[in-house]
Amino acid sequence: MIFKGLKHTVLKNKFDALIAQSEVCRAMPSHKIQSVGIITFEEISSKIDLQKEIETILGVRNTKIYSLRKFSKTDEFSYKHFTENDINWKGKFTQTSFQIFLEEPLDLIIGYFNTNNIFLETAILKSKAEFKVGFSDINPHLYEIEISEKVENIVAFTSELKRYLKIINKL
Repeated sequence: MIFKGLKHTVLKNKFDALIAQSEVCRAMPSHKIQSVGIITFEEISSKIDLQKEIETILGVRNTKIYSLRKFSKTDEFSYKHFTENDINWKGKFTQTSFQIFLEEPLDLIIGYFNTNNIFLETAILKSKAEFKVGFSDINPHLYEIEISEKVENIVAFTSELKRYLKIINKL
């Protein structure tokens, strides 16, 4: 239990250092959004079909989702989930499929969670996606667009996102 808290503190310090380094203004790509990644909690993705809703409302086909779930020795390996054990003390993700997902040059990544979680925030920060969107309750340095909405309101969230993406000529 002590090691879990210590790991969390070490990761938080590394995260803060990475945020400070990434404060440089990122260039906004000019092309339309064609590929979308979603990072969320398993509790959310098990209740809401995020992938289908986002594909339908935004009109994109190439959507991938990864969910953070609690580690359990009895769980089978999944290409759609990662756990706290999949990140080491240095802040690097050790699960190969998730690391490939983060390194993929997606056009948009959506952080679909509204509570602070160092593992999800680190995943968003380390993502090579060109454009990052999420909830306004989270770290304001993570996203280019922050939307103030409840997690349960997926239609309202994606409709608002679609409106903003049309304004900046991404859809």
